[in-house]
Amino acid sequence: MTCISRRVTIIYIFLLPVFISFSFFTSCKKHENNDVLLKFSTPIVKFDTVFTTVSSVTKLFTVHNRSNSDISTSIYLAGNNKSFFNINVDGESGTHFENVKIPKKDSIFVFVKVNINPKDENNPYLITDSIVFKTGKNIQDVKLLAYGQDARYIVADPNKGFKVVAGLPVDPETGKPTGYTQHITWTKERPYVVYGWAVIDSASSLTIEPGTKVYFHHNSGLWAYRYSELNVNGNKEEPVLFRGDRLESWYDKDYAQWKGIWINEGAEVEINNAIITNAKTGVQINPYFTGGDIIVTVNSLVKIENTMIKNTEQCGVWSMFLNLEMTNCVIANNGACSLQLEGGKYKMKHLTIVNQFMQAERKVPACYVSNVVSAFDDCPMEIKAEFTNCIITGRNEDEVMVNKKGNESLVASFQNCLLKVKNDSKDYFIDCLRNEDPKFEDTDKLDFRLKSGSPVIGKGKPIGVDKDMLGNSRKSPPDIGAYESQ
Repeated sequence: MTCISRRVTIIYIFLLPVFISFSFFTSCKKHENNDVLLKFSTPIVKFDTVFTTVSSVTKLFTVHNRSNSDISTSIYLAGNNKSFFNINVDGESGTHFENVKIPKKDSIFVFVKVNINPKDENNPYLITDSIVFKTGKNIQDVKLLAYGQDARYIVADPNKGFKVVAGLPVDPETGKPTGYTQHITWTKERPYVVYGWAVIDSASSLTIEPGTKVYFHHNSGLWAYRYSELNVNGNKEEPVLFRGDRLESWYDKDYAQWKGIWINEGAEVEINNAIITNAKTGVQINPYFTGGDIIVTVNSLVKIENTMIKNTEQCGVWSMFLNLEMTNCVIANNGACSLQLEGGKYKMKHLTIVNQFMQAERKVPACYVSNVVSAFDDCPMEIKAEFTNCIITGRNEDEVMVNKKGNESLVASFQNCLLKVKNDSKDYFIDCLRNEDPKFEDTDKLDFRLKSGSPVIGKGKPIGVDKDMLGNSRKSPPDIGAYESQ
């Protein structure tokens, strides 16, 4: 070996650790590049109105590292411990996270919730914060936004499952009723949030003013107990709203958020200009059954006018034994019958019943009339049901069923109606249109106003209903359904 080659070998051996160290250093540098910019699945996380003291649903977004190197980032809430928001980074909760590793071409999840303290304010108020990401010299953030709303909370006794909102006041010292009935009014200044059953007791009344919003937690409802009084006084500009307490948009497809409105015998109920949505059953009317024989001798009347009942898991309206009148109402998208009438007396005027329920197969018609009560082992009960100027249609081939069993009287008539029916029934249908397209504005959006050229325009019978559901004057002869064409 020559001196030159020996010298090169010695230099190589001497510098080899330096080369290895340099290679390792450059490899580490490449492996964890902390100056890259992160990518987020959304620049802002928004929450719909959240009731104070009630935690929101959990939302999530993803944080992407699209570089060719692993990175390390710090993540923290700008508001720290004072924030109304809570975050969870890849399964760990906290407000500040250091050295969060995100592999190259990979991502992590960040979960967000909000819990807002009350401010004793009537109007919704804005809550903001941000989640900060510090990656090397780069600082980025995702904005957080929520609206808080103070509410009046009605919380049931956990042992009873209900809370009396109108009834006999109780002496706080003795626990005994004071002997005076209660008449309560709910107003629109703040929404009401109900946990369990809110009960109107016998000989007591609840009045709900225009624009009032009532939200029900899961398995909750409004119960008009026997011989009580309920007055829902909405108007065209300010209807009364009944719905579940989850306001995020995806809950609009949850058709069983709360129980519904339950009305017993002897209750005097008037519901005007209301929206009842996303309940298990919108309105259920039946005697309070305590066992033994069912004896119904009460002639009390439930009236529902200018009201939309929609998106229910089961029936829109289910009435048994009792008496009901409905005028200028829409019943739509119901997992069972939109209108189920079993025993009792009924007058239905200018209804629009459209059952396009898509969540599951529906094996029952939109409208069902029977002289036996299915929920009580087909208990026989005479019925008289009159339908005038109504639209009854849906996805099924036959959307009207009149079921007569035994000897109890069944009187049913459908006059000047548009019906989707498989078979003609001369016994019940009088001057009706059959199986025609009513030509609604937008069925998917539950807009059942009539388009020009609808076959129901001018085909109704004058019956003294001077205005439609929207307060528009009716022509003579009127249109069929809840809406008058303009």
